[in-house]
Amino acid sequence: MDFENLRVDELDGIFTATFTREKALNALNAATIRELGELIAEVRTSMSARALILTGSGKAFVAGADIAGMRDMNEAEGRAFAESGQRTFAQLESLGIPTIAAVNGFALGGGCELAMACDLIYAAPNAKFGQPEVNLGIIPGFGGTQRLTRRVGIMRAKELIFTGDLIDAAKARELGLVLEVVEGEKLLEHCQAVAKKIASKGKLAVAEAKKAIELGADLELPKATALEAAAFGTLFNSFDRKEGMAAFVEKRPAKFEGR
Repeated sequence: MDFENLRVDELDGIFTATFTREKALNALNAATIRELGELIAEVRTSMSARALILTGSGKAFVAGADIAGMRDMNEAEGRAFAESGQRTFAQLESLGIPTIAAVNGFALGGGCELAMACDLIYAAPNAKFGQPEVNLGIIPGFGGTQRLTRRVGIMRAKELIFTGDLIDAAKARELGLVLEVVEGEKLLEHCQAVAKKIASKGKLAVAEAKKAIELGADLELPKATALEAAAFGTLFNSFDRKEGMAAFVEKRPAKFEGR
């Protein structure tokens, strides 16, 4: 995969995408959003893909959307830009493999929104999170008003979005926005180890679990548990279910094939 603003590496089905607009603190312009969408589409169709890790080069994960590119937008252009980012982040969120944000520095505005579109977030001690869009006279446009509320609760989300305050990695972990704070030089290694552990499990089971969690979160409990039961039953048709149970009974490691 050859991109201008992303570097993509792959090892044993674990894809690591690094944002490389270092001079712009990896800010999301239209081209970067388009490339991220293309990467997601490639990973979605890859039979070998087991996990996707996102991180940034330099001092930032993603420091936000590209303000210089937004400066002269009119209402229609601003809405189209927001919708483009929302579509891409929704595609990331709906990937059938786990996605991990390795937040190595600033994750502000669109960068915080991008991290929240991932399944798991780990951060270096120097990472900073926030939705400071009100300082520009706008609001989060890539899903921040919705995903932040779901991550930290409505009142805390209001405080962070209304004030535009930034929080450090330790505070983000306290609020439940970050899973763990990991020393910077070990951050990517930690995320890759988590991805490798997940990749050793049944691929179809992980995908169905992700789908049930995501789709069930906003349903009433009876509908959500019915969704779970349907996914549970579907997996009984798979080779991986037969292999996993046979391996358990035979006391040997399972050899999952993702089918």
